[in-house]
Amino acid sequence: MPAPINPLKQRLAAGEVLHGMWVGMADPYAAEMAATAGFDWLLIDGEHAPNDLRSLSAQLAVVQNSPSHPVVRLPVGDPVMVKQALDIGAQTLLIPMVETGDQAEMLVRATRYPPHGFRGVGSSLARASRFAAIPDYLKTANDQICLILQVESVKALDALDDILAVEGVDGVFIGPSDLAADMGYLGNTSEPKVRAAVHDALRRIRAAGKFAGVLATSDDFIASCKDAGATFVGVGIDVLLFVSAMRDLAKKYR
Repeated sequence: MPAPINPLKQRLAAGEVLHGMWVGMADPYAAEMAATAGFDWLLIDGEHAPNDLRSLSAQLAVVQNSPSHPVVRLPVGDPVMVKQALDIGAQTLLIPMVETGDQAEMLVRATRYPPHGFRGVGSSLARASRFAAIPDYLKTANDQICLILQVESVKALDALDDILAVEGVDGVFIGPSDLAADMGYLGNTSEPKVRAAVHDALRRIRAAGKFAGVLATSDDFIASCKDAGATFVGVGIDVLLFVSAMRDLAKKYR
């Protein structure tokens, strides 16, 4: 029995445009509710949400059997964290703040078992292998890993071609907020120069044959990013939806 097929990787490779939601409540009950909404994917955020390995694992468990494919964003591209995220069952990882081709190559190797990488072999302890119930996991796991690297600085844009040239990088995700800040437009992703840089990067990613990703929360930016080639498209953040609805209701009755 091989490792489970990664449906997100399969669908993106087929050219589908997939829409997803950021999940930042850091709570499995909230993640389970989000998994009923019908998004193609849900990103469980370990960078800016107060998650640890156990909370990531609990949220993976409730999302995995839903129609929404779980994606885990780690706080940093640390090979140890990569190994742990894969062992708890994540098949798709988003790694922030990637700025060089060498860093991209290291991250690919961190997600692969030898001889193609250096992922530690301990799957018999892990959900990834269904706790040793998948006998061929070690031989088949590499092919089902989907690695998406986050490019979100001027330095990273300058190195984009080097990052895209790394075999094993499935997709590159442009982070508009951090990019805007690095370009001198903190808090202003609607700045024309920022949007132009995002659109140009998305086109280059698609031209290189990789999946192109972005997070945008306004209809016009979502549409323009899709026109530029984005296929892994984040369209909202659960925390913002929650507080916005709560505040609107409070205003209505106070």
